[in-house]
Parts: sequence; C-alpha cells; structure tokens
Amino acid sequence: MAVRRGSYLFLGLFVTFSTWGVWAYVEVNMEDRVEVFKGDMAQITCFFNSSEGLGGTIIQWFYVTRGTEKQRIYYQDSGVNLLEQGTPFTGRISVNGTGATGVVVLTINNVQLTDELEFICLIRGLTEGVAEGRTKLKVFQTPELPAIEGVQTGISVNKDSPVQVGICEVKNGFPKPNITWYRNETPLQDIPGEVDVVPTVTVESSGLFSVKSKLNLKVVKEDKDDKFYCEVTYFVPGGTRMTETERISIPVYYPPTAVKVWVESPKGKIKEGDSVELHCQDNGNPPSAIISIKRLGDDDSFDTNILKLNVTRRDSGVYQCTAYDAEFEPYHGNTTVFVNYLDDAVVKPQESVIVDQGKDVTVTCNALSSLQTQTVWLKDGVEVSKGHTLTVEDASFDKAGTYVCVVTAPEIEGMETSGSLHVNVKGSPEILKPKETEMESYETTVDLSCDVRGFPTPEVIWSTSDAQVLDEVMQMVIDGGIQSRVSVQVTSDITATCSASNELGKDSLTFNIKSTVNTTPAPVTTTTIITTPTITTTTVASGTVKAQTAIPQEKDRKEGSGVIIAVIIICILLLAILGSVLYFLYKKGKICGRSGKQDLTKEKSSKDNIVVEMKSDNTEEAVLLGVNGEKQLPSDQ
Repeated sequence: MAVRRGSYLFLGLFVTFSTWGVWAYVEVNMEDRVEVFKGDMAQITCFFNSSEGLGGTIIQWFYVTRGTEKQRIYYQDSGVNLLEQGTPFTGRISVNGTGATGVVVLTINNVQLTDELEFICLIRGLTEGVAEGRTKLKVFQTPELPAIEGVQTGISVNKDSPVQVGICEVKNGFPKPNITWYRNETPLQDIPGEVDVVPTVTVESSGLFSVKSKLNLKVVKEDKDDKFYCEVTYFVPGGTRMTETERISIPVYYPPTAVKVWVESPKGKIKEGDSVELHCQDNGNPPSAIISIKRLGDDDSFDTNILKLNVTRRDSGVYQCTAYDAEFEPYHGNTTVFVNYLDDAVVKPQESVIVDQGKDVTVTCNALSSLQTQTVWLKDGVEVSKGHTLTVEDASFDKAGTYVCVVTAPEIEGMETSGSLHVNVKGSPEILKPKETEMESYETTVDLSCDVRGFPTPEVIWSTSDAQVLDEVMQMVIDGGIQSRVSVQVTSDITATCSASNELGKDSLTFNIKSTVNTTPAPVTTTTIITTPTITTTTVASGTVKAQTAIPQEKDRKEGSGVIIAVIIICILLLAILGSVLYFLYKKGKICGRSGKQDLTKEKSSKDNIVVEMKSDNTEEAVLLGVNGEKQLPSDQ
C-alpha cells in the first residue's frame, strides 16, 4: 500500500498566450513522494485542470532514468490509449481515468527496488497549453533481525589500544539500516584511543543492504559487569522503526589486587577430629595459577587453593594464602583457625571408693576444655546429680554401684567425654528376702536363688537339713553384693539354707520344701461284650478310685475332678452314638420288628432284637433299653 507524504504542490507550468484577447492555461498537481514496501502496489495520482476544458487533452506518463533521461511509458489522447512496450514496467502498470474528470492514476504492481524513480505526468491542452507534475517513488524493505557476537577469549586490561570486543550485523534492509552500539544504557561514540566503531556496508545481489559494525574498546576492569548490545534503526513507509539485539558480557582479564582465604567446612566452631577444608581465591580474572597455603610459623606450604586437614588443637593458628599475578607480584590473605578441644574426664577418687554404711562420700569429675562445660552424673542410666561434684549421702546398699559422669560442651553438638566410679558400701551381709520360702514341689529338682548385699563381697554356702553342703553352686558378683543359685534334689521333705558372711557379719535364709506325690490315677473303665447269634449285650461299668495318703493342693484336686467328669461325658457320648446306629438299622428293617417281647434264651427268632443293659455302683436295678428307646424291666425279657 502506497503512503503519500507532503502536500499537493502546484507544479504545473502555466503557459499563456493571446488570441483575439483570450488567455489559455493548464495546471497539474501531484504528491511529492509515494512510499511503498517492496512487492506491494504503488499508485501515483495526477490532478490537472485547463482553461479550455478537459476534453481533448493529451496525457503522457514518463519516468526519469538513472541518467536523468525521460522515458515514456504511457500515452493517451481522445482516440488512443498506449502502454509502451520494452520498458522495465511493461506488464506491471496500468492507468485509470480518461482525463474527463481531471484525475488520472498510474498503478505499478509488484514494486521492485529498481522502481525507486521519479515519475512525470505531462498534460497538453487543445491549443499550445502544456504542464507537468513529478512524484518520487520510495521503496522499502524491512531487514532481518540483527545478530550480535562477542569475543570468546579474554581481553586484558593491560592492552594499550582498543581491541575488538564484538560484532553486530543486520542483513537485507532497504534503504540502508543504521547500527548504534550501547554499553548498558549509554550509546557509544567514537573516542580516539578508547572507543572505535567500524561500520561496513554491503550491497547484496538483490540490491538490499547488509550492515556490519565492529566495536573496538580499550577495556577496564569495570567492564566485566557491563552489558553490551546494538540498536538497529531502519526506514518504513511513513517513518522509522527500531530493534535491539540481546545483551552480552565480555570476558575481561585483570590482575589480582587482593586474596581471600576462608574455612569452607565445617560451618561454625571447629573441634578436634573435624575434617577442615580451607579455600583460597584471589580477585583476579582468571584466578592466579600460582597459589599456596601455609600456617604462619611453619616451614612447609601447600601449593593448592583447597587444603583439607583432620585437625587437632595443634593445628590452630593463622593460615596465609599467597597468589601471584602475571608479573609474579605476590598478594596475601590470612584467616585464623581455632580448634576447640575437650580432654578426657578425670574422676577423683579413681575407679572405685569404699564408704561405710550411713556415711557420706564426695567425688569430683573434671575435663579440661577450651569451652564452657556442663556435667551430669548418671546411675543405671538415670540422672542423679548435676555439676562437677557428686556427694553420696547416708550411704546404703541401694546407693552402691557404678556412677558415670558425662561432660559436654553445649556450644558444639556431639562434643562430650565421660568417666566412671564404682561406689562400694561397706557392711555386713544382707540377704534379700524372696516372696516365698515355704514351698511344695511335685518335681525331683528345685532351683533356689539367694541375693546377698554386702561389702566386702560375702561368701555364700548352701546346706540342707540332712547336714549336706551343696557344692554345685552358680555364683555371680553384682553391684553391691553377690547372687547365688543352686539346684536341690527333692526326694522327701527338705530344708535348704543359704548362709552369707564376710568380715563384718553374717546372714542366712532358710527354704522349707515339702515333697508332694500325685497319687490320683485316671478313671477305670470296664467293658464286657457277650455275643450270641441274635443278641449282643454290652455292660459298661465306670468308677473312680479315691486318692490315698497325701492330700494334693487345691489346684491338683480340681484337675483330678476334671478328668473324671471328662471320662463320664465321653462314655455318654459313645452310648448315644451306639443308640443312633441301632435305631438307623431298625428303621431299615435290618433287625427284629417293633412289637412283641423276645425271649433272650431262644437261639433264633423271626426278627433280631438288641438290648443294652446298664449297671452302676449306686443301684442294683438293671435297665434294658430297647431299640425304640423304651425302658424294659428284667422281668420283661
């Protein structure tokens, strides 16, 4: 689409002459310029007027060649419309309007870069009057997006003159695009010895322009943090537009001015046994390749920027890192490393202490440390006191045992040590009374235990009522005393005695063991079976034999009664099952009929009959149970 700029200009040529006192004139008005994108359609309008009227005028279109010659492309009069052949516009132009309205439009299709020319509209009147107007056609092409590329190698601040730091390029624009370099938000202009911008313009075979711009810069250390980019401005119909490249940084090489050394790990306070990692780095770019770490006062140094140490308190001190620039000028940095420590706990008195019953004893626990410490005392895993001093008051056997002091440095997690002390309470033996000393045994062997407290450790002797001293004794020394176990053979009632003694006294404990024999037998069952050709009689007798001599404990009596009841229930169940079988056979007709009493002395009968006789110890009456479940007296047989 064409864009028309400027006001209509009065470009007409006034031609006047006098014929019989009449003046004639022709005037033409056209736009100064028409702007259009390459490939679009352009329309150039010609407005004209004549004092002799519009009919019969001659209209001609010309373009001005590069050599400023006029070349006609169109001719029109009252009888002819002619498009010139063999011109650059052949086949691409058309003219609208006959001149009757005073307006004629030249249309150019598929505008090319070479069409950027000046076009002339020439109007000739009926007489000698003639005038022309001119319009310039401007063609535009939007360029491709610009690209920027910075140098990949480092640029030293020690360079004496500007060096290339980047290139910007924009391709295929028309008219020629413009490139401006920026550092951060500030445009860069040529400054002798500091900034040098070198543009290069290339005309492509298509006639489009490609522009490349090189930025040469004398870099300083501060440029390491700067962002560089290019701004491209280009023309379009009716104005200009702008686009920018991405931001880039340039690698600036500069020597160090300071060195930093620090403890990378662990964070916080350091303790003995930690793995410490020291890091060293200078502020130059690139970092110095020659660097070393050493502890001041030591002769040895380590040629590395990372030093790892498993530290003790002897590793405390000032560590110095040294870096060298390209001219081997040294730069130093220091840091102080302090290794905290906590010595082993020292308990006084050491190992063990003896205290009389009822007396007091005081012990201390200390550990040398570079930090503030806290101490707690434990007995059997339970805290009993706090502080470096422990006082055991009114000593008793319950207070005898091992006491552990735990010393910690709260400022560092996991920093602790411990020590222990065994307190022996001096006293005569004291046997702990068990719940039961009177017992009954159904076994042949009984295990007895005797727990004795006292110090010095008592001697324990086991003996029995038959004056026998038991030798097979298992003994174990425990806190504040001794534990003794023995197995006693029980064949009859027996008494076993645990006797404990030391230099301060003695104590004893007697166990009374009653031997109990279980004489309750299982229930007795007698079964008699008589078989005849037609009759089977089953007699079941059940009885219980009472226990003799010794009377069992209540539990054993309950167990014996339970066995008797179970046997009776089993017998009843067996009788019920037998009766069910007989009834089933009777229903199937396999045994004698339902009516009539049968003589038990007959060898045969028309039908078989089965009678069950039940007897018990409590009655002499015999009861016969028929297959129909009715009771029968013996006289009915």
